[in-house]
Amino acid sequence: MVLVGLAGCNKQAPPAVAAKSEGPLPVRTATAKAREVLRIVESVGTFYPMDEAIISAEIEGRAEEVTHDLGDLVNAGEILVRINDEEQRYQVAQSEAQLRQSLERLGLKTEKERLTDAREAPDVRRAQAELNEADQRLRRIRSLVDQNIGARSDLDAAVSRQQAMKAAYDSTINQTRNLMQEVERFKAVLDLQRKKLRDTTVKAPFKAYVKERQVTVGQYLRANTPLFILVKTDPIRLRVEIPERQAPWIKLNQLVDISVEAFQGRKFQGRIWRISPTVDQTKRTFVAEALVNNAAGELKSGSYAKAHVPTSHTEKVTVLPQRAVYYVMGANKAFVVKDGLVESREVKLGDRFETDVEILEGVQDGDVVAVTQLAKLDTGVKVRINNDPPKQDAARPKSAE
Repeated sequence: MVLVGLAGCNKQAPPAVAAKSEGPLPVRTATAKAREVLRIVESVGTFYPMDEAIISAEIEGRAEEVTHDLGDLVNAGEILVRINDEEQRYQVAQSEAQLRQSLERLGLKTEKERLTDAREAPDVRRAQAELNEADQRLRRIRSLVDQNIGARSDLDAAVSRQQAMKAAYDSTINQTRNLMQEVERFKAVLDLQRKKLRDTTVKAPFKAYVKERQVTVGQYLRANTPLFILVKTDPIRLRVEIPERQAPWIKLNQLVDISVEAFQGRKFQGRIWRISPTVDQTKRTFVAEALVNNAAGELKSGSYAKAHVPTSHTEKVTVLPQRAVYYVMGANKAFVVKDGLVESREVKLGDRFETDVEILEGVQDGDVVAVTQLAKLDTGVKVRINNDPPKQDAARPKSAE
């Protein structure tokens, strides 16, 4: 609840005090009464978008097409800008060719296939076959030499060939492992190039309105050049500041009635969805946010709004009819009548309740106050209370035609 001074239940000129010699003024009166009320937290705030994003270019290039402008509604995934992609297509083609060449050396047909064991590669299998053949030849010649049938020179040649084939096998398997790593590197490079190619088409990350367009067709864009500012305004957030003493009254999911100057006489409704855990030490207030449906886009970010939050907190307050309060010389006054004399009191006002207003200071429960002739009253003026119902004028007979 924001307690504000009543700008004036009765706005009139300063009182022309009746001369005491003129006799008591007839006045009607009302009695200040105690009343239990459900408190309503009232505050003012500002609308903020649910999300706001600056959409930037991720690659360099010339803008070839710009599809939206200020105020346009764009859907998630909808194209905003097309950037020239010629260079990116060439780089993708080059990376694909390098990858295919390496895959063929590993005996793979597509980039989705993966070699988990280097010994399955064609070059390694061929080197393994040659090594096996050299081992078998060495065993046969050694057997012949042991039987004094074969020549010692043939054994030496077989040993040399077997060692050469073993070295070739080790070298081939190492080269294959390096090639497997190279294939993974080529895949990563190709994935990056394909991403850059995709980045030539800039798309909206979510459904939103265009708040600002900062790009034109033909403009050469650098990486991180801002292109658009998008705002999501359905739902829209209303952020209000609430006095710290009212913190126990505010709960998550409480309904909030909202009025906006642009829509006089119309009420919007939201719910509390965020409450700040800290209090501003200078203002002694904390921030609460309400979410408001805004499918039609009528509520605009940055607009001012008034919020009314009904609570379950009850208090006993003193109330007077609003017509018993007189605004004069920058102060709200009530005129207490006691023993036929008026006592002018400055009053501090709180909430309004239909025809009544809460009195925080100046009048107590049971005080009798004037509700008529306020412009003529001041301290010391003599009055006469007349609370009789007003007389009805007798019906006048119709004149004969």
